[in-house]
Amino acid sequence: MAEAQAKKTESRVNGLDLDALANVVEEIQKDPAKAKVAFRVTSAWKGQTKSEAKVTSYTLGGEEIKRNFTIPVDEPLELLGENTAPNPQEVLMTALNACIMVGYVAGAAVNGITLEKVEIETFGELDLRGFLGLDEKVKPGYDSIRYEVRIKGSGTPEQFQEIHENVIKTSPNYFNVSQPIRLDATLKVES
Repeated sequence: MAEAQAKKTESRVNGLDLDALANVVEEIQKDPAKAKVAFRVTSAWKGQTKSEAKVTSYTLGGEEIKRNFTIPVDEPLELLGENTAPNPQEVLMTALNACIMVGYVAGAAVNGITLEKVEIETFGELDLRGFLGLDEKVKPGYDSIRYEVRIKGSGTPEQFQEIHENVIKTSPNYFNVSQPIRLDATLKVES
């Protein structure tokens, strides 16, 4: 029993269970249907500029897995909010950072690299004239978003560069933010 426990501990790098990761990869290779994952979030207006997003489940390989998270969103005082939570742009950047963070941590772990630090700082600037509809020539969104990854651990600069390039190639949110994706919108007016 102690030997099995030691083996389990040894298969963890940066907190990730590499045996569990290998099992997931093996299961997906055997049955590609198990690779399908679907997420959904329901947001509700909570007055003024506040909203609350609810995460109740996701689907993995056709199986619904229950979850229960609430994510508040608000605008700062200067943008007519009450400054009770991050605003939508900050949540967007948080989602990008969190997704690519997983890529750096997992990439280091599968290469046996122990991490001491991973920080990602993201910056974007947009022009409110686009959002407010004041100038049709001004986009309501970003021209670019920049981020800097600060990473420290037992890897070489070359290993970290390889991980960085792999994150750019495989991160879902890097892809979602950097490439045009179709948004299918439906409006249902309730009476």
